[in-house]
Amino acid sequence: MKRLLHTIVLLTAAMMVQAQARIAQNKPYIDLRPLHFGIQVGLNIQDIEFQNVGMQQLELADGSLQPAHILCDADRWDPGFSVGVLAEWRLGSHLSARLSPTMHFGAKHLTFRNLLDLDDQGRPRETTQDMKNTYISLPIGLKFAAERFNNYRPYVVAGVSPMLNLSSKSQDIVQLKRYDVMLEAGLGCDFYMPFFKLIPELKFCYGLTDAIDHGHSAELTDINKRAYSQAVRSARTKMVVLTFHFE
Repeated sequence: MKRLLHTIVLLTAAMMVQAQARIAQNKPYIDLRPLHFGIQVGLNIQDIEFQNVGMQQLELADGSLQPAHILCDADRWDPGFSVGVLAEWRLGSHLSARLSPTMHFGAKHLTFRNLLDLDDQGRPRETTQDMKNTYISLPIGLKFAAERFNNYRPYVVAGVSPMLNLSSKSQDIVQLKRYDVMLEAGLGCDFYMPFFKLIPELKFCYGLTDAIDHGHSAELTDINKRAYSQAVRSARTKMVVLTFHFE
């Protein structure tokens, strides 16, 4: 038993030494270029954080008032698709500036619950909305990379991203503004392959402005839909993006 444990320890130590050993570097001078370009594809998950109004008085068709307490929530995460290009400027041995125009195709599933309108089982009645969104983003950020070791180099990235919502005028109950700005932060790793560089990156994005188009509720002719639309005070968009860059 002791001999087996001794053998396992020796093998583990040998593997750790081998992992730390220097090997031949692929594309050793690729990071010395002052400017380089690439393409990116990946997946995204879109979310939205609501601040609800709470109790409100609804004006019915006959002019009477009816109390309502409607809550809106994005209760499901649906994966989307992202595609774009990348331009990176070398500012130093560890710092670079990045510009990566990207299109994000995705959707949000919204559920509205009227706490004062219960069904036969005593549960709030629900209304749902499938909100499809296509964004064009223009992320501008800084990338700080560690020292390269063999054929990988981890890094962190942060910046801001102006967003253009191409589907802002096709919503049913809640409608988002056409423009938004997101704060982005993420991490990734450069993998140096024999003929190209592969860069997986995980990024978290948070909206800095109120994304709700409050003028949309006045355009709705359905009183019930108007009540659901007016139940939202403000909202912040959120997104998680997993991309693979190829340079």
